[in-house]
Amino acid sequence: MAVPLPQQPGPYTSGSLGYFHLRLVGPAPALLLVRTDRLYSLSHSRRCGYRFRLRLLANPHRRRAPDLLLSTYGCDLRLTHRSGIGSPSVNGRPLRAGTPTELAVGDEVSVLRCGARYGFIVERFVSCGGFEVDAASTAGSCAEGLVFRAESLRKRLRAISESEDPLSLLRDCSGIGNLDVDIGPKKWRQDGAAELCLDNPITPASKENVLQGDCNFERDKFDHDFDVVNDGDPELFNGSKGCRDDSSEKPGCGSGNEEQYHSEGCYSDGSTFFLNRLADTGSNTQTEPQSGVTLPQLLHPVNSLVRVFIATFTLDISWFLNYCKIPQHLPVTIACHNKERCWSASSENRTAAPFESHPKLLLVFPRFPEDIAFGKDRKKQGVACHHPKLIVLQREDSMRVIVTSANLVPRQWHLITNTVWWQDFPCRTSPDYAALFSAAKKQKSDFAAQLVSFIASMVNEVRSQAYWITEVAKYDFEGAGGYLIASVPGIHAQSPYLESNYFLSAKHNVHTKSAHRMSFGSVQTSVVGISHRFHIPSDAGKQLRALSAFLGKCRENMYGTTEVILKRNTNIPADANAVSVLVADLDKFSEEDSVQLGFLPREVAKWVAPLSDSGFFDFSGFIYPREALEAAFGVTNTKVQLLLYVSKGPEFSQISRLISNEHFPPLCSLIASLQRCLGLWRLEEVLANIKWPETLEADFIYSASSIGTSINPQFIASFASAAGKRPHQDFDSQESDPEWGCWTANHELKKPSISLLFPTIDRVKKGACGIQLCRNLLSLPEKTWQRLRSTGIFHDAIPQPNARIGYPMHVKVAQRRFKSCFGEHSFGWTYCGSHNFSPAAWGQPLSPPSKANPSKARSAPSSPMLHICNYELGIILIALPPGMSKHASESRHRIEDIALPFVVPPPRYKGSDKPATRLAMREAVAEACVLQGNDVVDLPDDTDEDVPDEDDEQVVELSDCSQQEKEEEKIYAETLWGQVDSSQSLEKD
Repeated sequence: MAVPLPQQPGPYTSGSLGYFHLRLVGPAPALLLVRTDRLYSLSHSRRCGYRFRLRLLANPHRRRAPDLLLSTYGCDLRLTHRSGIGSPSVNGRPLRAGTPTELAVGDEVSVLRCGARYGFIVERFVSCGGFEVDAASTAGSCAEGLVFRAESLRKRLRAISESEDPLSLLRDCSGIGNLDVDIGPKKWRQDGAAELCLDNPITPASKENVLQGDCNFERDKFDHDFDVVNDGDPELFNGSKGCRDDSSEKPGCGSGNEEQYHSEGCYSDGSTFFLNRLADTGSNTQTEPQSGVTLPQLLHPVNSLVRVFIATFTLDISWFLNYCKIPQHLPVTIACHNKERCWSASSENRTAAPFESHPKLLLVFPRFPEDIAFGKDRKKQGVACHHPKLIVLQREDSMRVIVTSANLVPRQWHLITNTVWWQDFPCRTSPDYAALFSAAKKQKSDFAAQLVSFIASMVNEVRSQAYWITEVAKYDFEGAGGYLIASVPGIHAQSPYLESNYFLSAKHNVHTKSAHRMSFGSVQTSVVGISHRFHIPSDAGKQLRALSAFLGKCRENMYGTTEVILKRNTNIPADANAVSVLVADLDKFSEEDSVQLGFLPREVAKWVAPLSDSGFFDFSGFIYPREALEAAFGVTNTKVQLLLYVSKGPEFSQISRLISNEHFPPLCSLIASLQRCLGLWRLEEVLANIKWPETLEADFIYSASSIGTSINPQFIASFASAAGKRPHQDFDSQESDPEWGCWTANHELKKPSISLLFPTIDRVKKGACGIQLCRNLLSLPEKTWQRLRSTGIFHDAIPQPNARIGYPMHVKVAQRRFKSCFGEHSFGWTYCGSHNFSPAAWGQPLSPPSKANPSKARSAPSSPMLHICNYELGIILIALPPGMSKHASESRHRIEDIALPFVVPPPRYKGSDKPATRLAMREAVAEACVLQGNDVVDLPDDTDEDVPDEDDEQVVELSDCSQQEKEEEKIYAETLWGQVDSSQSLEKD
């Protein structure tokens, strides 16, 4: 449970993001909210009865100049008269065309048009930090903003000087007034603007519900010139309580002083999750308290933070730094999505340092693997998304891990319901590196191993961030309240454990295994250089005969692999880390009586060599003999797979004492490369081994803001099976059937297993911001709805408690609950995190090679594979059936203590109900505009949850997963071969 820790609030910092409240005057009075840091135009619309039309302007240099320009930043509101509008004035004084005029709270702008006077009054300014200025407190209200304005001017001038066309910016004072510190002229001058009549056809703004002003913004602004996605609009801030959201008042969860709750801390034992605190909309907090947790609470106290790691999809960095009062010299690493950078092969695109004022803030753009790109060509890109929401807060005495569904943007923390799970873990007396390699089956908690593996997958190519691996080893995660569930993009395989006889080690090139060896797992890599070695005319025949003889003598194990010898090549100038792969008769091995097959790839050898040389780890290898022969004879040009097994080295017990900074990047690469259960496989690893009583199942529900395009009964059955669902009795199959005892697509078609929660279009239209806010969150393709509507699995998502009705939900929550037959507490499991219900997030099990084309199947591995598109992270909280709890941390869980953010049981769709698909939302907007005689507003295709739709027609098979040797790998191998041959010739001489 969460308990607030009170502290005095900090002062408001001028320049924080917020809203100006503009009260329209004239025939159609209304309240208009104008966000700071934006550029707007005001014009008249004949179709709107000559009323003002507001446009969020992205390109002030459009062919048709706007009438009036509004530029905002901090406490600064400027109005510029361009052309075309009649007799504009401020407080009765006419405006000069082309000259910007600063407006203050209480000023009135009026325009005479067609005999009627239109205009607005600057009613008040409200910042996201709680600072408010109205007409009664105008004097000195922006005194604190003078320093900020000077700094803003300096940054604007810098942007002009860096522009390719500074004169055009200087000519347009109104445009210059809107330049942001981090936008840059290129982004600021992008084409396009969205518009909406001031009297919103869906949900017109009113004084009683000022947050509806968010609906007036049709496009989001990129905050940084390196094109980081920004989906957030800062909203009115109200503090939160670190406690569960509920429909009744909880002890210590009263409304109280909002500023106090803004700066207090919170506690959780990890047994449940909470909801974020929503901004106050004027509802009666005595009857429906707005409880929840805020981002500043989770970070409190920021002064004790040593470093911070964040993974998010979209972000608003300026808001985060100001809202959470991040110290300027605090090391902050943020891994985020950027399509161009994440698909780029250049190491220069992996990072960006956007703020001079925060020199230790680094953005990281994790790379998407080439094997999931269209045509396996990185330049063509593909379906992939960096979608996790993780925050790691390191302090001297503890490490807090936060798993949420909210991106790092203000709108998702203030206006949209999201889940938040967190737990604090104590510092160890000495680092425990063994915990970074533990498995769920061997340890009561593999939380550290899962956390460090996920972080390593994101920072693997950023050497400066590899230290995070060693930092995690300093903390004790054995008391974790749940199991992390991660997804990492790629085509993943599960390799069996194989007994090795020879290892690459520090003291010997090869040596016989010891009796008790601890295995840490395996890495799937390849052998490079085979095509070059065995295609040299002068030596090819002899080498091919020797290779065939050795492979013919090799004993293949039950998995079709055979062991090879790994040897360090320390005398090759081209690469001091080179590792050779040898084939020999292992019963009587001698290095002279062997054939060198090739080398480890450079990217693998660069971490295998230093970790082996240090004695921390031992490495052994296995290949598929048939693949090696086919590659050597030129039958195929695909890579020869090598299974690299990692085990405890002779110096591993001394790693805490011997490890140095130069070991951090290799260790990070090793952990990122180790095969782990991900996505559906991880779900199965955690849940499928528990015997859940099917006859006692009460609910199996999944609520998500996005449902994938390629959802079908096969995927739903795969998810249900991974979650531990089994058929009661299966009379149609026998035990010899590989699917015997598993929940299959046939079972799913007969009796759907899961209830999918997704809001109806009617519920969305009745929300606080209507479609204008929900269209940035909800994604359900029309063809998915049409495909599954007859199954009856769709249910309405009704927010819970009542205070949250009308707010959109961005939660990704699943729960399977069982009733106890002895009148005891219910049990089951609950998931919350970033995974939407899609194969892109959870992974698509790959189809076996087609029987119609056996040539493709002959060399493909028989092990199953999983195709994952996204980076995702979530947490599973388990309440075991009575009598099954093995550990104290498990016995403390009660599924009743988890308050779901929606009504359960959810109501099934009625005959007339339709989900809020993109098509349904477009049609609703068009219908509302037509009824009120307004211009039709087109909804853009991009959303805050911009997870690309999967291609239903693309069927990936195991045979499609083999890769060809890259050109740089060929060049690397040819260089090594040349130096190996030269050294051998010198030795003979």
